[in-house]
Amino acid sequence: MKLFKPHKQHIVSIICLLFIILFVYAACTKLLDYEKFRVQVGQSPVLTSIGGWISWLVPGIELVIAFMLIIPRLRLLALYASFSLMAMFTAYIFIILHYSPFVPCSCGGILEKMGWEEHLFFNIGFVFLAMIGILLLEKSANHRTSSPIVISEVLPNDNIEVS
Repeated sequence: MKLFKPHKQHIVSIICLLFIILFVYAACTKLLDYEKFRVQVGQSPVLTSIGGWISWLVPGIELVIAFMLIIPRLRLLALYASFSLMAMFTAYIFIILHYSPFVPCSCGGILEKMGWEEHLFFNIGFVFLAMIGILLLEKSANHRTSSPIVISEVLPNDNIEVS
């Protein structure tokens, strides 16, 4: 892990930024076309009875987690929440793919263009990203004092002076 040590904060910032982009995009897409999302969730053989709650709860949770990822002292908790949410989404897709005769699509935007198997692998990738972020933050003694995500942290800086 010595290879990651000098870049640990940058890696965690990139992971958090990816989750912020994913969750804000997904939540906004669902809320902007709420009626379509609500109907699609209601068509799910697994979620039919709680579709009304889920159609508000999921985008709300995504936005709350995205906001938490911005706040340094909440970042570890937010990564655990991201891991949990992505694991639930992944389990849902697995169940739908293997045990449901009907496969509804309740994702919007770019994610709607993916097939279910691609979506499964996409989610698994984000589950692993959350695990990596959690491991890096937990091993860091000062994860509570880390700085907020700043775009310049994750972009290369060409003006670095070396003495």
